Amino acid sequence: MTTVLLAALKDPRKFLAGVILTLTPLIVFASRGDPPEVFGIPVEFVLFATTLLAVALLHHRTLEVALTGLAVITLYKLAFTGFPAGPGLAGLIGHLGHEWVVLANLFGLLMGFALLSKHFEESHIPEALPDYLPDDWKGGLALLVIVFVMSGFLDNIAAAIIGGTVAASIFRGRVHIAYLSAIVAASNAGGAGSVVGDTTTTMMWIDGVAPLDVLHAYLPAAVALAVFAVPAARTQHRHAPIVRDAPAGLSIDWTRVAIVAFILIAAIGTNITVNLRFPEYSDSFPFIGVAVWIALIAAAPLRSPDWRLLPSTAKGSLFLLSLVVSASMMPVETLPAASWQTALGLGFVSSVFDNIPLTKLALVQGGYDWGYLAYAVGFGGSMVWFGSSAGVALSNLFPETRSVGRWIRHGWPIILGYVVGFFTMLIVFGWHPHEPHRASATDATPVVVHGEGE
Repeated sequence: MTTVLLAALKDPRKFLAGVILTLTPLIVFASRGDPPEVFGIPVEFVLFATTLLAVALLHHRTLEVALTGLAVITLYKLAFTGFPAGPGLAGLIGHLGHEWVVLANLFGLLMGFALLSKHFEESHIPEALPDYLPDDWKGGLALLVIVFVMSGFLDNIAAAIIGGTVAASIFRGRVHIAYLSAIVAASNAGGAGSVVGDTTTTMMWIDGVAPLDVLHAYLPAAVALAVFAVPAARTQHRHAPIVRDAPAGLSIDWTRVAIVAFILIAAIGTNITVNLRFPEYSDSFPFIGVAVWIALIAAAPLRSPDWRLLPSTAKGSLFLLSLVVSASMMPVETLPAASWQTALGLGFVSSVFDNIPLTKLALVQGGYDWGYLAYAVGFGGSMVWFGSSAGVALSNLFPETRSVGRWIRHGWPIILGYVVGFFTMLIVFGWHPHEPHRASATDATPVVVHGEGE
């Protein structure tokens, strides 16, 4: 295995070939049992973990690694275990038929919000903000707080992209990775206590969890923000201080501001309308992603989007979708018994595993204090750059973030903030599992909300 890891540093093809050669005899041997396992671990998890390790090591070839990992996992399941929808090719088609709305919504949001960020940048509002932000490190802190607040009512992808666009302007394009990771963490934390701020909390809402039952997630989210935001802002100030004054004679393009608002209102309004008024149709069509693109195209005669951004954005978006599909194929049929320890662990799992299936499983299982779950699965993905769609979206603007080692090395206060915030909530509120919000949690049918998969 050491040889395989060393090869990964030089050539991803050698890495993946080595992994396949290493695992093939184990797979063949393990496949004699039911279900196939390698040293007690389902083979799918071994393959997925290997893919994530390769992503961490090969941050310049992430798309190639993710697609190859997806191909290997798919071929393995075709040959040995089948899919939730059934065995063989029919099972694969059925599985993708169930997942396509999630993927289409996510792709539409990532691509659309990239164009939205360019509209926002060219509105010149980011350049005007230095007149309103403090001139020292507290200016960077104030921006993180703004991102946190915005994410309470915006999609966290949009909040992260807007925050990154502003940061690029007020720091003259020299944004430290510690600050970029803090922007992602602020966007994820800000949506943790709001049923319209994050896909996972919206899932809870339409499944029957009361909005007030997740509201107390804002306490640990605010504590976590206080832990990671100050060191991130100070690091950024040392790296590149904030611009002190807006350029003279700056003129705001209010038409572009109106377009940005129009797109965001279309996304939020569609999300609320479809998921609350017509939840039975929410998993049949990518309404939110389509709404964003309808708004973009409708506004194009006023200000044309920068279509040149799409090829580079598509690469990062396809990377995330590859991981989401791979994660959806994992044999995660059950979770440990509901407890605060399980909720704490789910936050760490969410940093590398799609939090949508985790949330679905928790809703079916029942017995959680929903505020803990909302905080864990909503904020946990901030610990790794590809752990949330907000992180992947920001990496499309700042490719230097695509390094797990650098992200963790410079963004370690996020991990500390997650733990401190979690235990603050435990001390202040205690663990109070909610009664099942359905007649029978074990008989509940999972509800899928389509938007972000972090």
